[in-house]
Amino acid sequence: MSDAQETTRVNAEEAVKAAHEYDITSVVGNYLDRHLVFPLLEFLQLQGIYAEEDILDAKLELLSKTNMVDYAIDIHQSRAAKLEGEKAAESKEGEEKKAASAELLARRQEVMDLWQSLLRDAAPLLNCFQPEDPDKEDSPLIVDRLKEENLFHMSYLQEKYGANADALNSFFKFAKFQYDIGKYAKAAEYLRHYRMLSNHEERNLSALWGQFAAQILTQDWEMALSVMLELKELIDTRKGVTPTVQLQQRTWLIHWSLFVFFNHPNGRNGIIDMFFQERYLNAIETTCPHILRYLSAAVITNRRRRNVLKDLVRAIETEAHTYRDPVTEFLECLYSRCDFDAAQLKLRECEKVLDNDFFLVACKDEFLENARLCIFETYCRIHSCIDIGMLAAKLDLEQEAAEHWIVNLIRNAHLDAKIDSAANQVVLGTLTPSVYQLCIEKTKGLSFRTYMMANNLNKLSSGSSSAVTAQ
Repeated sequence: MSDAQETTRVNAEEAVKAAHEYDITSVVGNYLDRHLVFPLLEFLQLQGIYAEEDILDAKLELLSKTNMVDYAIDIHQSRAAKLEGEKAAESKEGEEKKAASAELLARRQEVMDLWQSLLRDAAPLLNCFQPEDPDKEDSPLIVDRLKEENLFHMSYLQEKYGANADALNSFFKFAKFQYDIGKYAKAAEYLRHYRMLSNHEERNLSALWGQFAAQILTQDWEMALSVMLELKELIDTRKGVTPTVQLQQRTWLIHWSLFVFFNHPNGRNGIIDMFFQERYLNAIETTCPHILRYLSAAVITNRRRRNVLKDLVRAIETEAHTYRDPVTEFLECLYSRCDFDAAQLKLRECEKVLDNDFFLVACKDEFLENARLCIFETYCRIHSCIDIGMLAAKLDLEQEAAEHWIVNLIRNAHLDAKIDSAANQVVLGTLTPSVYQLCIEKTKGLSFRTYMMANNLNKLSSGSSSAVTAQ
């Protein structure tokens, strides 16, 4: 093996080791519904930082408590084919895999029988989801007409379709069954309509969690955000719940909301607005300090919300004894210790962390760009004249690339600075906040809070309409 090949091999091993060290998928997965863990496992499988056999075992363990039997059979068959290719089909392990596959085939029949039973019991309500005129392709559903005419309530449905309380319970079970077999769009639709009909508090809460998960898995981020806000309000205002249960539910919501916040266009503002609320920040510090990684990434990539940096760094320092990673340590080095060399080293490690984090990989370039800007801005506060070569080292860039980066920053950010090419220096003017920036800071998060207010008003309006209809 040549020196170049040996170097490549060592670098690859170090990259995998770093990925394992900072991978928190198993920690985050403890607070997620098992269906929500599948996208994380698919991502890890694509990254190749774990053995494929281990990923498949994890998938099968998750599938064992769902009704997604066909998916489990596919995984077993692919593993069996791989074992045969390795001449291990005759081994004891190969026999166990075949036995497991036969067991899954029997389990599949049980699932089909359950589906037929639930379909029959929930038929009075499921009939409402049929088109008005089956012969027309664009015919509206019966349920849509009923809602327009304010007739979608149990008294009318019982009189017209024979839908009693047992049928409603079966409808809930059927909606949950749809979720369990991976038909998330149907599950979200049925659960949403179930909540319109039911006054059972516990089941409505369960249906709301189920709808939230289903909207996430169908990647309907607008609806997922709406359901998340409704769930948050319910958790925060629900009476008769112990503080322990409330803390547990907030912890679940914090983890589930990561899917929304890192995919919704306004998610970076949303995560800051929600997680910096005292009750949610307390939940993070009490039960899940690893969430500080995601909160740090959101703040770094959101230039307009740097005003929360002080509170964030305080939280990071408070929880440093229980959790730390390169992302949180970067902020700690830069804003707490003013150690630019350590911050630059941590920024290099951040790149590896983000490469292997399901939620943050998409914002990697944006994170690195804004992290360099944080270093530059902090350095500028304590220097009036900066050597470009030294700054390039601080930003972990080549000198020419650093010069281009500074030129673009001066041009795009209207920075009061100029480059002295002869002295190879950046000469800075007086850094004073503009009135426009101060105005932006004062109105931070206004759009997200407006969205929440409009959503709450819509729910109040809907509640009033339902009450009038019921009367």
